[in-house]
Amino acid sequence: MIPPQVLEKVTGFLQSGSSQPVKILSVQAISGGCINHTLQIKTNQGSYFLKYNVSSRFPQMFQKEAKGLELLRSSGAINVPEVLLTGEAGDFSFLLLEFIDSAQMKADFWNDFGKSLAALHSHKAEKFGLDHDNFMGSLEQRNNFHENWIEFFVIERLEPQARLAREKNALSKTDVQAFERLYQKLGGIFPKALPSLLHGDLWSGNFMINHQGNPCLIDPAVYYGHPEIDIAMTTLFGGFSQRFYEVYNYHNPLEKGWQNRLDIYNLYPLMIHVNLFGGGYLSSVRGILGRF
Repeated sequence: MIPPQVLEKVTGFLQSGSSQPVKILSVQAISGGCINHTLQIKTNQGSYFLKYNVSSRFPQMFQKEAKGLELLRSSGAINVPEVLLTGEAGDFSFLLLEFIDSAQMKADFWNDFGKSLAALHSHKAEKFGLDHDNFMGSLEQRNNFHENWIEFFVIERLEPQARLAREKNALSKTDVQAFERLYQKLGGIFPKALPSLLHGDLWSGNFMINHQGNPCLIDPAVYYGHPEIDIAMTTLFGGFSQRFYEVYNYHNPLEKGWQNRLDIYNLYPLMIHVNLFGGGYLSSVRGILGRF
């Protein structure tokens, strides 16, 4: 199930930190991911989570995911799996993480989640962006630095996705014009904010409940952006308690009218879905553009 080259690298790494021989007890596929192969590896020394894929499919994807996880983890604000090893092995690339055992959420799970995300967003930067590009799903995500949020959101987020969709004939000329009209209005819609450290892809499938019943973030698309981006993503496919928003707002108050801005932020992940999965999400995009 694991390519021999990857298995050799993984077992060699695990053995290097142990005085006892490392034995693989079982390897089990884990569902939930549609991009990479994902496995739980049980050994006589513990359990580990492994992702792997053919290197040429998404070059540097795992290395950039590892960077994002380490950046989130270094904030100390919220639980994130520890990165153990990433690299190349033959024709494959891989990422080895600690395995997160799941349990029932604690009674104050949503309180803790809201407070922890607010703490993450308290980590600021001078500019919007990141010192390297990464991925949103399986599409490359550009993170060139900008001093202005609207400029960053238009140039690095919406325009690349709209252009890709137009090249695929998923967007019409009328749709492109609707995007351009929206760009001109953003100055009167978006509030100013300092760049905050974001998870970047915070939908309900990208957090886990760890063995202590606390939230744990996975599969990030990290950059420094407007904090309302993460809030918007939590609403896109549901799954977050109202208590989460109340506690987040207590610790990091959102500007008046934040609920009305969420759909605009979500144009970005919706366009990602248009480009990855086809036009089924286009009606949502057109509905949002039509309101602005």
